[in-house]
Amino acid sequence: MTTYDTIGASYSNARRPDPRIAARIHAALGNAATVINVGAGTGSYEPPQTLLAVEPSATMIAQRPTGSAPALQASAESIPIADDSADAVMAVLTVHHWADLEAGVRELRRIARQRIAIFTWDQDVSRKFWLLDEYLPEAAAFDEARAVAIDRLAGLLGGAHIGIVPIPHDCTDGFAAVYWRRPEAYLDPAVRAGMSNLALVGEKALHAGLARLSDDLVSGRWRERHADLLDRETLDVGYRLLIADL
Repeated sequence: MTTYDTIGASYSNARRPDPRIAARIHAALGNAATVINVGAGTGSYEPPQTLLAVEPSATMIAQRPTGSAPALQASAESIPIADDSADAVMAVLTVHHWADLEAGVRELRRIARQRIAIFTWDQDVSRKFWLLDEYLPEAAAFDEARAVAIDRLAGLLGGAHIGIVPIPHDCTDGFAAVYWRRPEAYLDPAVRAGMSNLALVGEKALHAGLARLSDDLVSGRWRERHADLLDRETLDVGYRLLIADL
């Protein structure tokens, strides 16, 4: 059973693509006329020219909107399609779930003719995010174990441009660090259910840290400690966009 067969039943409720991030990802695909989305989930950030979505979880495939590109249930490490099947391949917040990163990247390189674009995070930056650093060390440790080092990923791609993707304070997507200026959101179980690191660590392990966060929000300590964030429009919390030309 894949990760998202377990935690993904309500994924589409919490994860709505942000148009600003979508614009960055679509621009990264360049002039590709055809695109394959690997680790596609429910189809977030797929451009109109998407030819095929590759996704191992039937639960996630079932939540893809009507009219989405056809989905192939398969893992990134073994994609049963021909070499050079599309101009570009994209992979959004997925490489940390792959059982064999090297095999997955080899498959991306095999099926793409021109370009690969990967949206992921840099753990060296993300580990400093206030939620993980101050309140949820259990989730931080979980991320440490599964995070893909940016330099390693770029090397497997044969070299890549690495771009910083600052996250808007009102980001509509629900991935892990988007609520950096909206801390109350992390107290909502429905919000946490859309974040794989929190969902997989489990509510019991997170309980004490979330209780401290709740207390700090009520007392005003969080606002005092993080007053510098309150007027920020965007923040670099570690998200990166890698672009590799083949």
